[in-house]
Parts: sequence; C-alpha cells; structure tokens
Amino acid sequence: MVPEPLPQRALRGHRPHRPTQRTAVSGDHLARLAAHLTARDRWLAWMLYEHHVLTTHQITELAWSSRRAANLRLLQLHKWRVIDRFQPFVTSGSAPMHYVLDVAGAAILAHAHDLDVRDLNYRHDRAIGIAHSLRLAHTIGVNAFFTALVARSRRPHSSGRLTAWWSETRCASYFADLVRPDGYGRWREKHTELEWFLEFDRGTERPASRLATRITGYTQLAESTGIITPILIWLPSTRRETSVRRALAEAVGSLADPSLVPLATTSADFIADAERSDPAVARWLPLHRRSVPGRLRLAELHHAWDRISPLPESPTFSMRREGPSGGRLPPPAPIPPHLPDAMGE
Repeated sequence: MVPEPLPQRALRGHRPHRPTQRTAVSGDHLARLAAHLTARDRWLAWMLYEHHVLTTHQITELAWSSRRAANLRLLQLHKWRVIDRFQPFVTSGSAPMHYVLDVAGAAILAHAHDLDVRDLNYRHDRAIGIAHSLRLAHTIGVNAFFTALVARSRRPHSSGRLTAWWSETRCASYFADLVRPDGYGRWREKHTELEWFLEFDRGTERPASRLATRITGYTQLAESTGIITPILIWLPSTRRETSVRRALAEAVGSLADPSLVPLATTSADFIADAERSDPAVARWLPLHRRSVPGRLRLAELHHAWDRISPLPESPTFSMRREGPSGGRLPPPAPIPPHLPDAMGE
C-alpha cells in the first residue's frame, strides 16, 4: 500500500520572513533599523560592499568570537535585508553560507556617507549574482587570505595587525592600466610595517609562465609611481610553486632593474598543521633576496630586499598615489569597531 505523501510545503525547511525589496528600502523600515543596528553591523555591510562576498567562517574570523554568535546575528541581519545569502553546490558535504550586501544594507551604507544608493553603483541582482560567477572560488580564496590576518590581529596579545585591505575592484580602479592585483594589504608588527600586492593563484592559470608575464606591468607601475611594492604570490601546492618560481626567475632576470619587483612565494600545502592558512607565519620564500636564510614570516620580508619604498606614518595608502578614489567610498578598516553587539559576543 502506497502511503499518503506529505504536502510539498511540509518538506520545506523554515524560511525566515523578509520584507519585499520595496519595503526594505522604505523610510519606515530604515527608521526601525536605526534602533537595532550596531557599529559592527554597519561595518559588515561596508565590508560586503568592498569585498563582495564573505562566508560564515570568514565573517566569524573578522568580527565574532564564536560561530554560533555570528550565525545568530547574521540571521537577524538577513531577516532585515541588510545582507543576503546563498549556499553553493558542492559534490560532497555542504558548502558554508555565503553572504552579500542586500538592499537595506546598501541604503544604510549610502545614507551613512551622505550619498544616494545610485552613487554606490549597487544592484541587488548583481550582488547575489556572484553565486553563479566562475570566479567565486577565487574571490573566496583571496578574502580568506586577508580574514586569516584579521583573525591573527584579533588574538589576545597579538603583536601584528592588518592595517589596510583593498579589494581587487579597488586595486583595478587605480592600477588596471598596468596591473590588476587580487588585493593590496598592509601589515604592522612591532616597529615594522610592510605593504604588498597579492597574486592569488589556484593553479588554474596554465602554464605557470602566465603569472610571470605580469612582471612587466609591475615594473612599469614602480617606474611610473616611484614606489617599489613587494608582490606576494600564493600558490596551491609546492609543486606549482617550484614551476612558477622558475618562470618568475627568468622573467625578473630579463629586466634592466630586477630590484623594482620584489617577489615572494608560498604554497597552501607548505604547512600541514592548523597554521597552514595563516599568511603571517614563516612560509614566504623571496626571489633574488639578500642573504637571509630559510622561509620568512610576513613581518620579516622587509629584510629580504634592498629596495622597498619607506612607508609614511599614516596607514592611509591612497594618499601615496595619485589616481581615482577607488569608488565613492573609502576602504573600510579591516578590524571591526570593538562595540558590544545587540545579540552579544
């Protein structure tokens, strides 16, 4: 005997009630949110605008002390349409939830900076459309590099701090005529500070020599700006790192002045323990360096090269170069404001 099937609606999981797009940007809804949003909530909306998509794990690394506390707050922000979310398909297990900026979050962000939402060049369909982007895994990988540094910055008694983090989009608005790095960062530890461009390689660029072709653009950038900035290259495996280093050595060796492009590489599988994803540990192998043995920590890389442009006291990197503002909004601070959250830590 065939049992009576359950109605389809009974098989669905609970979906939180969310206002329509029109309601979410109405004055009444935004006025109600004013009493509930914390400085950290607004900062998270700014981060999602800058970096497009962050996973639950990355958001926890950035601003919460536990996954549970983060999930509780993210659910509430999703209900209010400050943020939206999706879960990509994976062949085994389940992917983490991915978060993007939603319409109420974009409106709040615009009003906070005395702008119209149209000035942000934001569209919800484009924001959530990253779920289908062929570059989603690459974007998540780049963001994971920087959120790991923020997590280290937030550890008790940590001596290091990520003071700047630019997205690929912001870098492109400054340098796209010459180079298009996957990100820009700045790390301060004790009395030293290092800035760098990030090239994040997942092993999909074949052959390895394709990465080396970008050296010419970085050389031209250093010549045109007078600023010598290290390029850090993150690779998926030590095997890939070996082949890329050979191609890089050949490309740099053909330059009239190799010191214009300080390079260092590492691979994701170089460290097998819990610190394998930590960019700050001793994992970086410079190319054409001084006589400094072994792999170096991120804070030690400034010892590896003779020529690196000195950094100003202010961490505001945009003041060092002339060019567009990188968007209507300045980049958000990588470290969130340390204010209590409405849902607790």
